[in-house]
Amino acid sequence: MSEKMNVESFNLDHTKVKAPYVRLAGVKKGMHGDEIYKYDVRFKQPNKAHMEMPALHSLEHLMAELSRNHSDKVVDISPMGCQTGFYVSMINHDDYEDFLHILEATLKDVLIQDEVPACNEMQCGFAASHSLEGAKELAREFLAERANWSQVFA
Repeated sequence: MSEKMNVESFNLDHTKVKAPYVRLAGVKKGMHGDEIYKYDVRFKQPNKAHMEMPALHSLEHLMAELSRNHSDKVVDISPMGCQTGFYVSMINHDDYEDFLHILEATLKDVLIQDEVPACNEMQCGFAASHSLEGAKELAREFLAERANWSQVFA
């Protein structure tokens, strides 16, 4: 990797990271002073494991809905195409430790849900592809490693 790429994560050596972790991937400043903080929330070890789509899809719905109960600074939660994690964008929220608290509270909420929000054909583009139990298992696995979330590299 000799040439710097435009996409931040393409410049990350995925062979050096140790999932699960939470990493500040970048900060973008708007022309009126707003700042977007983008977090790399990595559930699975790149090129070694991945989340199955129904579980990932349900976890995305659950995190998108439930995270906003803990912060009005959440802009977006986007799954990574490689199925190893999510990008979470926050506006004007530069407190990494508080972000970890919001994430932890959100994932604990996932564990007590009885249904996946917006899991129907009217509100979801692939309503047949969901797994509440799979989402809960992903949340349990990630929460079990809470003490290590800040350690990005092996």
